[in-house]
Amino acid sequence: MADDDFDISSLAAHLHMLPVQISKLADRGKIPARRIGGQWRFSRAEIHHWLEEQIGLSGPNELAEMETNLQRTDAIDTGEVAIATLLPIDTIAVPLAARTRSSVISAMSELAATTGMLWDPGKMAEAVTAREAMHPTALDIGVALLHPRRPQSSILGEAVMALGITGQGIPFGGAGGLTDVFFLIAATDDHEHLRMLARISRIISDPDWLADLRAASDAQAAHDLLVARDAKL
Repeated sequence: MADDDFDISSLAAHLHMLPVQISKLADRGKIPARRIGGQWRFSRAEIHHWLEEQIGLSGPNELAEMETNLQRTDAIDTGEVAIATLLPIDTIAVPLAARTRSSVISAMSELAATTGMLWDPGKMAEAVTAREAMHPTALDIGVALLHPRRPQSSILGEAVMALGITGQGIPFGGAGGLTDVFFLIAATDDHEHLRMLARISRIISDPDWLADLRAASDAQAAHDLLVARDAKL
Protein backbone atom coordinates (compact mmCIF):
# COMPACT_ATOMS: atom_id res chain seq x y z
CA MET A 1 0.00 0.00 0.00
CA ALA A 2 1.32 3.46 -0.87
CA ASP A 3 2.17 5.60 2.14
CA ASP A 4 -0.56 8.12 1.34
CA ASP A 5 -3.32 5.58 0.61
CA PHE A 6 -6.32 5.21 2.90
CA ASP A 7 -7.73 2.00 4.29
CA ILE A 8 -11.41 1.82 5.26
CA SER A 9 -10.87 3.05 8.82
CA SER A 10 -8.65 6.01 7.93
CA LEU A 11 -10.88 7.08 5.05
CA ALA A 12 -13.94 6.88 7.29
CA ALA A 13 -12.22 9.17 9.78
CA HIS A 14 -11.10 11.51 6.97
CA LEU A 15 -14.65 11.81 5.58
CA HIS A 16 -16.46 11.71 8.93
CA MET A 17 -18.39 8.60 7.90
CA LEU A 18 -18.82 5.15 9.41
CA PRO A 19 -16.48 2.40 8.15
CA VAL A 20 -19.50 0.36 7.07
CA GLN A 21 -20.63 3.25 4.84
CA ILE A 22 -17.21 3.39 3.17
CA SER A 23 -17.26 -0.38 2.67
CA LYS A 24 -20.69 -0.24 1.03
CA LEU A 25 -19.60 2.57 -1.32
CA ALA A 26 -16.57 0.53 -2.36
CA ASP A 27 -18.57 -2.67 -2.80
CA ARG A 28 -21.03 -0.85 -5.04
CA GLY A 29 -18.37 0.93 -7.10
CA LYS A 30 -19.52 4.35 -5.87
CA ILE A 31 -16.08 5.46 -4.72
CA PRO A 32 -12.64 4.91 -6.35
CA ALA A 33 -11.08 1.88 -4.66
CA ARG A 34 -8.96 -1.18 -5.33
CA ARG A 35 -8.49 -4.44 -3.48
CA ILE A 36 -5.00 -5.26 -2.23
CA GLY A 37 -4.59 -8.49 -0.32
CA GLY A 38 -8.35 -8.79 -0.03
CA GLN A 39 -8.70 -5.35 1.60
CA TRP A 40 -10.05 -2.14 0.13
CA ARG A 41 -7.47 0.59 -0.43
CA PHE A 42 -8.15 4.16 -1.57
CA SER A 43 -5.70 6.45 -3.37
CA ARG A 44 -5.53 9.88 -1.74
CA ALA A 45 -5.35 11.60 -5.15
CA GLU A 46 -8.35 9.66 -6.47
CA ILE A 47 -10.37 10.41 -3.34
CA HIS A 48 -9.56 14.10 -3.77
CA HIS A 49 -10.91 14.11 -7.32
CA TRP A 50 -13.95 12.09 -6.25
CA LEU A 51 -14.72 14.66 -3.55
CA GLU A 52 -14.30 17.41 -6.14
CA GLU A 53 -16.96 15.71 -8.28
CA GLN A 54 -19.26 15.29 -5.27
CA ILE A 55 -19.02 19.01 -4.55
CA GLY A 56 -20.10 19.76 -8.11
CA LEU A 57 -23.15 17.51 -7.76
CA SER A 58 -24.24 18.65 -4.29
CA GLY A 59 -27.07 20.98 -3.30
CA PRO A 60 -26.76 23.88 -0.81
CA ASN A 61 -27.46 21.77 2.30
CA GLU A 62 -25.06 19.04 1.22
CA LEU A 63 -22.39 21.63 0.45
CA ALA A 64 -22.79 23.16 3.92
CA GLU A 65 -22.39 19.74 5.54
CA MET A 66 -19.38 18.94 3.38
CA GLU A 67 -17.74 22.26 4.20
CA THR A 68 -18.22 21.58 7.92
CA ASN A 69 -16.67 18.13 7.57
CA LEU A 70 -13.70 19.54 5.66
CA GLN A 71 -13.19 22.16 8.37
CA ARG A 72 -13.16 19.41 11.03
CA THR A 73 -10.37 17.59 9.22
CA ASP A 74 -8.03 20.60 9.18
CA ALA A 75 -4.77 19.84 10.96
CA ILE A 76 -5.04 23.37 12.33
CA ASP A 77 -8.57 24.72 12.61
CA THR A 78 -8.54 28.03 10.77
CA GLY A 79 -12.31 28.50 10.87
CA GLU A 80 -14.49 29.01 7.82
CA VAL A 81 -12.98 29.87 4.46
CA ALA A 82 -13.64 33.56 3.76
CA ILE A 83 -13.94 33.95 0.00
CA ALA A 84 -14.33 37.71 0.34
CA THR A 85 -10.87 37.84 1.93
CA LEU A 86 -9.31 35.54 -0.68
CA LEU A 87 -10.81 37.71 -3.45
CA PRO A 88 -9.61 41.30 -2.98
CA ILE A 89 -10.89 43.94 -5.38
CA ASP A 90 -7.63 43.92 -7.36
CA THR A 91 -8.27 40.30 -8.40
CA ILE A 92 -11.73 41.09 -9.81
CA ALA A 93 -12.27 42.20 -13.42
CA VAL A 94 -15.67 43.60 -14.45
CA PRO A 95 -15.70 43.32 -17.38
CA LEU A 96 -13.02 40.75 -18.13
CA ALA A 97 -11.50 41.63 -21.50
CA ALA A 98 -11.26 38.12 -22.94
CA ARG A 99 -13.16 36.32 -25.68
CA THR A 100 -11.51 32.93 -25.92
CA ARG A 101 -10.79 30.09 -23.50
CA SER A 102 -7.04 30.67 -23.60
CA SER A 103 -7.32 34.43 -23.12
CA VAL A 104 -9.69 33.94 -20.18
CA ILE A 105 -7.28 31.55 -18.46
CA SER A 106 -4.31 33.84 -19.05
CA ALA A 107 -6.19 36.92 -17.86
CA MET A 108 -7.45 35.16 -14.73
CA SER A 109 -3.95 33.98 -13.85
CA GLU A 110 -2.60 37.51 -14.28
CA LEU A 111 -5.37 38.83 -12.03
CA ALA A 112 -4.42 36.37 -9.29
CA ALA A 113 -0.79 37.41 -9.63
CA THR A 114 -1.64 41.00 -8.63
CA THR A 115 -1.79 39.77 -5.02
CA GLY A 116 1.94 39.03 -5.07
CA MET A 117 1.15 35.53 -3.84
CA LEU A 118 1.16 33.89 -7.29
CA TRP A 119 4.71 34.14 -8.62
CA ASP A 120 4.35 32.54 -12.05
CA PRO A 121 1.02 33.30 -13.75
CA GLY A 122 2.22 31.65 -16.96
CA LYS A 123 2.80 28.34 -15.21
CA MET A 124 -0.58 28.61 -13.47
CA ALA A 125 -2.25 29.24 -16.84
CA GLU A 126 -0.56 26.14 -18.26
CA ALA A 127 -1.75 24.02 -15.33
CA VAL A 128 -5.34 25.32 -15.61
CA THR A 129 -5.34 24.74 -19.37
CA ALA A 130 -4.20 21.15 -18.84
CA ARG A 131 -7.02 20.64 -16.32
CA GLU A 132 -9.59 22.06 -18.73
CA ALA A 133 -8.36 19.69 -21.44
CA MET A 134 -9.06 16.75 -19.12
CA HIS A 135 -12.55 17.90 -18.16
CA PRO A 136 -14.10 21.38 -18.50
CA THR A 137 -14.92 23.16 -15.24
CA ALA A 138 -17.81 25.11 -16.79
CA LEU A 139 -21.13 24.52 -15.02
CA ASP A 140 -24.58 24.61 -16.57
CA ILE A 141 -25.27 27.94 -14.80
CA GLY A 142 -22.73 29.78 -16.94
CA VAL A 143 -19.99 29.75 -14.29
CA ALA A 144 -16.56 28.11 -14.56
CA LEU A 145 -14.51 27.22 -11.48
CA LEU A 146 -11.02 27.25 -12.95
CA HIS A 147 -8.25 25.39 -11.13
CA PRO A 148 -5.22 23.20 -11.83
CA ARG A 149 -5.49 19.42 -11.45
CA ARG A 150 -3.11 19.53 -8.50
CA PRO A 151 -2.21 22.50 -6.27
CA GLN A 152 0.72 24.54 -7.58
CA SER A 153 2.35 25.10 -4.19
CA SER A 154 5.77 25.82 -5.75
CA ILE A 155 4.49 29.07 -7.28
CA LEU A 156 2.13 30.17 -4.50
CA GLY A 157 2.87 32.04 -1.29
CA GLU A 158 -0.67 31.41 -0.07
CA ALA A 159 -4.10 30.61 -1.49
CA VAL A 160 -5.51 33.16 -3.92
CA MET A 161 -8.63 33.58 -6.03
CA ALA A 162 -9.71 35.73 -8.94
CA LEU A 163 -13.06 36.61 -10.50
CA GLY A 164 -13.78 37.74 -14.03
CA ILE A 165 -17.12 38.50 -15.69
CA THR A 166 -17.08 38.81 -19.46
CA GLY A 167 -19.39 41.16 -21.32
CA GLN A 168 -20.88 38.21 -23.17
CA GLY A 169 -20.85 34.45 -22.78
CA ILE A 170 -18.15 32.47 -24.55
CA PRO A 171 -17.88 28.76 -25.41
CA PHE A 172 -15.93 27.11 -22.59
CA GLY A 173 -16.73 23.42 -22.86
CA GLY A 174 -19.08 21.46 -20.67
CA ALA A 175 -22.77 20.99 -21.29
CA GLY A 176 -23.92 24.40 -20.17
CA GLY A 177 -23.53 26.35 -23.39
CA LEU A 178 -21.91 29.77 -22.92
CA THR A 179 -19.98 30.87 -19.84
CA ASP A 180 -19.57 34.44 -18.62
CA VAL A 181 -18.53 34.18 -14.93
CA PHE A 182 -15.08 32.79 -14.12
CA PHE A 183 -13.55 32.05 -10.73
CA LEU A 184 -9.92 30.95 -10.44
CA ILE A 185 -9.17 28.82 -7.39
CA ALA A 186 -5.46 28.52 -6.56
CA ALA A 187 -4.84 26.56 -3.35
CA THR A 188 -1.60 25.42 -1.75
CA ASP A 189 -2.80 21.86 -0.99
CA ASP A 190 -5.63 19.47 -1.84
CA HIS A 191 -7.54 19.98 1.40
CA GLU A 192 -7.46 23.76 1.09
CA HIS A 193 -8.62 23.44 -2.52
CA LEU A 194 -11.65 21.35 -1.52
CA ARG A 195 -12.60 23.82 1.19
CA MET A 196 -12.36 26.76 -1.23
CA LEU A 197 -14.31 24.85 -3.88
CA ALA A 198 -17.07 23.92 -1.44
CA ARG A 199 -17.36 27.52 -0.24
CA ILE A 200 -17.56 29.11 -3.68
CA SER A 201 -20.01 26.41 -4.79
CA ARG A 202 -22.29 27.42 -1.90
CA ILE A 203 -21.96 31.09 -2.82
CA ILE A 204 -22.99 30.62 -6.47
CA SER A 205 -25.86 28.24 -5.64
CA ASP A 206 -28.32 31.15 -5.29
CA PRO A 207 -29.56 32.07 -8.80
CA ASP A 208 -30.84 35.49 -7.69
CA TRP A 209 -27.46 36.39 -6.20
CA LEU A 210 -25.74 35.16 -9.34
CA ALA A 211 -27.97 37.41 -11.44
CA ASP A 212 -26.97 40.36 -9.24
CA LEU A 213 -23.30 39.45 -9.69
CA ARG A 214 -23.69 39.45 -13.47
CA ALA A 215 -25.28 42.89 -13.24
CA ALA A 216 -22.46 44.33 -11.10
CA SER A 217 -21.24 47.60 -12.59
CA ASP A 218 -17.61 47.25 -11.50
CA ALA A 219 -15.17 45.30 -9.34
CA GLN A 220 -16.21 47.13 -6.17
CA ALA A 221 -19.86 46.22 -6.69
CA ALA A 222 -18.94 42.59 -7.32
CA HIS A 223 -16.76 42.50 -4.21
CA ASP A 224 -19.56 44.01 -2.09
CA LEU A 225 -21.90 41.25 -3.30
CA LEU A 226 -19.33 38.59 -2.37
CA VAL A 227 -18.84 40.07 1.11
CA ALA A 228 -22.59 40.15 1.75
CA ARG A 229 -23.20 36.63 0.43
CA ASP A 230 -20.20 35.20 2.27
CA ALA A 231 -21.43 36.70 5.54
CA LYS A 232 -24.83 35.01 5.18
CA LEU A 233 -23.46 31.48 4.85
